Amino acid sequence: MAELRVIRHEGLVPYETAWEEQRRLHAARVAGEIDDTVVLLEHEPVYTAGKRTKPSDRPLPGSGAPVVDVDRGGEITWHGPGQIVGYPILALPERVDVIGYVRRVEQLMIDVCAELGVDGVRVDGRSGVWIPADGRGPERKIGAVGLRVAQGVSMHGFALNCNCDLTWYDRIVPCGISDAATTSLAREAGRDVTVAEVLPHVERHLDDVLALQPHA
Repeated sequence: MAELRVIRHEGLVPYETAWEEQRRLHAARVAGEIDDTVVLLEHEPVYTAGKRTKPSDRPLPGSGAPVVDVDRGGEITWHGPGQIVGYPILALPERVDVIGYVRRVEQLMIDVCAELGVDGVRVDGRSGVWIPADGRGPERKIGAVGLRVAQGVSMHGFALNCNCDLTWYDRIVPCGISDAATTSLAREAGRDVTVAEVLPHVERHLDDVLALQPHA
């Protein structure tokens, strides 16, 4: 298997810029012109609405960030400073179990959280990575997954909250779930957990996602 290519962007990237890059990389991977690639970045504040987003889940006008309708699954979420977003552009094996692939992406975030002293888990019937309900509050989401597989190649990806401003989520019904909260590594660890600190952990676990790929 060819070595995974990782593209890491510095600074805050507008969502439309990254989406165009995704589409370009996806087409190149479908054509066999590039190897499997993962883009890691932070976005400028933006709400992205997946195909199942309901009108009532969207922010009201004046929310402070644009809303972009995208072609991934799922509902609406927020991206912005203090959050690592990863876009794996991977050629998946034929007859891939897409749900199994989602679980591998979730496991990547669970493993990263564990290395930073935070116990992330899966919750039945809900995608992403969660902190179980405890004395500090109800179940709360720390990592989101929203994927699309087209022509055998994945796009879109995952988002892990490091030290982002969680009030952005107050303006939407994140992922269409009204009975749970949103959290971050910083809030759960009780200290500042920066994107710069978390990125090396994410990069180290990227091969966990690629375990679907057959070795040559």
